[in-house]
Amino acid sequence: MDPVPPAHSLRRTPIQQRSADRLARILDACAELLDETGYENLSTRAVAQRAGVPIGSVYRFFGNKRAMAIALAHRNLDRYADGIADRLAGLPATHWRPVVDAVLDEYLAMKRGVPGFALVDFGVPAPPADDPEGDPNHQVAARLTELLSAHLGLTPDATLERAVLVAVEATDALIQLAFRTDPAGDPGIVAETRAMMHAYLARVLD
Repeated sequence: MDPVPPAHSLRRTPIQQRSADRLARILDACAELLDETGYENLSTRAVAQRAGVPIGSVYRFFGNKRAMAIALAHRNLDRYADGIADRLAGLPATHWRPVVDAVLDEYLAMKRGVPGFALVDFGVPAPPADDPEGDPNHQVAARLTELLSAHLGLTPDATLERAVLVAVEATDALIQLAFRTDPAGDPGIVAETRAMMHAYLARVLD
């Protein structure tokens, strides 16, 4: 079962499995339509039709398309964290570079294969400056700091948190460039991004 988005992004939190399945279908439909129509042309009515549910079912969970996109972003972040955890389960805790590679590789896999991810990865397009949901890279960095600390046996202090946040911000910009250059992600830019992550994070992980 897909993780349920946080309650503050939903009008109503599903309790029964049937309701949770309906919410998952709505978010799946939202992701598909983002790829087909873009965010500006996305509508709750179109999502309801694609998901095969009454429009009232969409409004039971979401007040508007922005709330729906925020919930999709939260689900993406949960899936990203779960994917990294699965990759780390097969890696020793003695070397940090393969761990960092796993973080990047899972992100690339989602960029290439998850519907709607190009427009709504871990945050909504053009969030307002005062929107508490509008700083997804801070949320990503916090989750990554937890995962890296747990796997490598590190203390998640301010120095590590800051380094991970800077790495996330830099990697985000470079991967956007890679996918603007090549729809599959320019291999040369991806390689440079990996090298940058290794060189920068060596300051705190070596």
